[in-house]
Amino acid sequence: MRIYYNQLQATLKQKSHPIWLVFGDEPWQKNDSLNQIKATASQQGFSEIIRFSVDDKFDWMQLVEEYQSMSLFSSQRIIELELVSGKVNDAGSKVISQLCEQLHQDVLLIFHGPKLDAPTQKRKWFKSLDKHGTFLPLYDIEGKHLTQWLYGQCQKLQLNLQPDTSALLVELFEGNLSALQQELEKLSILFGNTSVSLEEAEKLVINQAKFNPFQLIDAVLVGDISRCIKIIEQLKQEGTAITQLIWFLHKEVKQLHAMLEALSNNQNINDLFKQYRIWDKRKPIYQKALREITLANIMQAQARLAQVDLLSKTSSDFDPYLLLTDVCISIHQGQQMKNFSLDYEY
Repeated sequence: MRIYYNQLQATLKQKSHPIWLVFGDEPWQKNDSLNQIKATASQQGFSEIIRFSVDDKFDWMQLVEEYQSMSLFSSQRIIELELVSGKVNDAGSKVISQLCEQLHQDVLLIFHGPKLDAPTQKRKWFKSLDKHGTFLPLYDIEGKHLTQWLYGQCQKLQLNLQPDTSALLVELFEGNLSALQQELEKLSILFGNTSVSLEEAEKLVINQAKFNPFQLIDAVLVGDISRCIKIIEQLKQEGTAITQLIWFLHKEVKQLHAMLEALSNNQNINDLFKQYRIWDKRKPIYQKALREITLANIMQAQARLAQVDLLSKTSSDFDPYLLLTDVCISIHQGQQMKNFSLDYEY
């Protein structure tokens, strides 16, 4: 059974689950989800926790022995396995399949690790666990979902934020839930039930938003230029290599070019989504991009990106991060931007 983070509490109140699969790259959600699962299990009598860190050298017989052994301290135990790479070898797959045939109510299995790609979710070991357990994939909380998350946390902390204060916190801490949670707890201690104004919050909070290149790509696809600028500036401050950002943009622009050409030749868009492995969640973003971006603009963006790449390697007179924002604009407004030289010294 697959659920999402906002369904976790309700799911835990229902029947017990012998296996939990918690996978994703957002640390706050992962820690909170694991804590909730283990706290609920503790209330049900699971008072002992055995932890394993699983890498390519892990001896899977340790799991078998632990699962089948009787505990001296507790009749009900939690066995927690962190899959460091999110991968399971053949020996592990065989052990997992065997364990799934002898599950019993005195042991709760929790598997967790990084985000799992679609091919991994089709592997035998994962399908065996998923058949008997609950899969909780974790995704970044952004946009309106982040606002909803903030509202929920404020309710738990009995923290009263004015609307413009909430908007400020969402802007400053987007992509960094752990830091935002700490700031909310601090504000709760300092203000109690007193309403927190924008002016008071500005004096106390620090901008700790964290972004990654994938979020930049999403902003590019929907044409949110102000967000592109914000993300590029943040990544620059964090020391993200310009070559890495150029690589991400080049890969995306090249794919958009190919998809637009295919559409111009009357290829079905759903076939394209399948060919380029566009997830269902991201299809609306690509539909918008392919509808609004022209082939001429994407070709202009490719040319300017190549120029930015050259300048970043041959000249120290230009800010390549600034030039990269030009490329982001060109993807949607290429025909207007072609009249402005990237080499602004001349």
